[in-house]
Amino acid sequence: MTEPAAPQTSSDAAPAVPAPRVVTRRRRNISWIWLVPLVAALVGLSLVAKKWINTGPTVTISFESAESLEVGQTKIRYKNVVVGVVKDITLSKDRSHVLVKARLNRDSAGFIARKGTRFWVVRPRLGLSGVSGLGTLFSGAYIGVDIAKSQETGADSRSVYTFKGLEKPPEITSDKPGTRYTLTASDLGSLELGSPVYYRRIQVGRVIDYDLAPDGKKVNIQIFVDSPSDKFITANTRFWNVSGINMSLSADGFSVNTGSLTSIIAGGIAFAAPEPQQGMVVPVAKPAAPVKANAVFPLKATRQAAMADPDGPAIEINMEFQQSVRGLKVGAPVDFHGLELGTVADIDLEYDGKAKHFYVLVKTKIYPMRFGMVYRKMMASNAQGENAGHLPLAALVRHGLRAQMRPANLLTGQQYIALDFFPKAAPARFDENAVPLMIPTVAGNFDRLQQQITSIVTKLDAIPYAGISHDLQASLQAMARLLNGVNKDLGPDTAATLKAVRRSLDGLDKLLGSDSASGGNLSQTLNQLSQAAKSLRALTDYLQAHPSSLIRGHPADVLPPSH
Repeated sequence: MTEPAAPQTSSDAAPAVPAPRVVTRRRRNISWIWLVPLVAALVGLSLVAKKWINTGPTVTISFESAESLEVGQTKIRYKNVVVGVVKDITLSKDRSHVLVKARLNRDSAGFIARKGTRFWVVRPRLGLSGVSGLGTLFSGAYIGVDIAKSQETGADSRSVYTFKGLEKPPEITSDKPGTRYTLTASDLGSLELGSPVYYRRIQVGRVIDYDLAPDGKKVNIQIFVDSPSDKFITANTRFWNVSGINMSLSADGFSVNTGSLTSIIAGGIAFAAPEPQQGMVVPVAKPAAPVKANAVFPLKATRQAAMADPDGPAIEINMEFQQSVRGLKVGAPVDFHGLELGTVADIDLEYDGKAKHFYVLVKTKIYPMRFGMVYRKMMASNAQGENAGHLPLAALVRHGLRAQMRPANLLTGQQYIALDFFPKAAPARFDENAVPLMIPTVAGNFDRLQQQITSIVTKLDAIPYAGISHDLQASLQAMARLLNGVNKDLGPDTAATLKAVRRSLDGLDKLLGSDSASGGNLSQTLNQLSQAAKSLRALTDYLQAHPSSLIRGHPADVLPPSH
């Protein structure tokens, strides 16, 4: 407050001072302390806005189980970069699987939430390609992501928020350079996911998937060949199975062919292109262009089958066998002079109502192109004939072409069908226009032997062994009676004759003995005869040397000259 001014006197007169102006200052109702919550609110709003900006859509992934997954802890990673997190895990309505809801980052949702994206749980695994996911032992499991190349280029911009997760990690991710191909086989064999693919015994790829064909008759095997090895796969490339151990026994001896240890355990596939045979002149040409992705190739069982010339279309030929076909199985070879022309496709038992007997109908598939140049020459020679375009089997049948079953293995009893010429075979009817063709047959060698043995046994059974035995027994009895009579009638006379002969020999021995006079005279006579023979030999030698002495006589002795 201001005090009132004192009254002025006349003696102290001064100039008048204006009265002061008092202004009342207003008090502020808001304190500076309120700035703290305001700033906090602004920061919170900014964080919420930033989170809202960075938060992407929620996707739902179905798995068979939620093993190793935790809400708020399990991350979603693409190329080891976190692109989302698991927000919720629930069971499906039918309780057959679990539904994992994950929140994606906004900057990653544009290329992840697309058709073709694959999700799987990364955890420690031991597979053919090695051990994977060991890092999750410390960091915990996470969900891996793989996107298709079309998504990276933006070919498909439609967003998808529901996915079916993989129970196993994919063998090949979409960002790996290489090409996929499809192989078709009758069965899977020992191949598995991750089985190696070899080129010149170097691993260049692997099996990534397999499934049944729509008709269920084949298996489609998906393989992936790494770049740049995929450039070697052309339209002429052949694939074959190198699984396990292949053993063979031939004229060259016993051989064992194996691949790597992995292919022995888990199977494997190899591929190559046929090389020109030695001695063939091949014109220089540009290398064949690689085939496009997802090309289809047949998978053969062995390298020999893969490298063989194409068989071409097969023709069906039937054969009727009147004898047993025990040992003949479906798939048995059809042989012609050691060349396998086809296989047995089916074996049926049929009944001939006219002849009232059963027979076996064997259906075969023959590949005429396996004749090679011979087939082309035969077709060319028959180009102008009545049945142009058909294999001239009628002429071959007229010259004795027949089908015959022969043993393929004496130990197992397996049989095969051989086509051969039998000039002495009975004439047979053959309709070259029939569908399918029917080639006449002859009995096999074993069947012929069996027939011959049966004929011999039949003839032996027809011999009257009982009558022969009776006649032989009667003859032996008559001979025994004859010998007994001879022994009785001639026995005494024979003994007396032998005694007389013995006495004569004893007397002759005494007469010619050395002590008897007759023996001495006989000895002197023999000596004189010996001397006379010597003299006669000397006379003969002299006359031979001097034949004139018979006329002139003995010449006079010539005395030696005296000196």
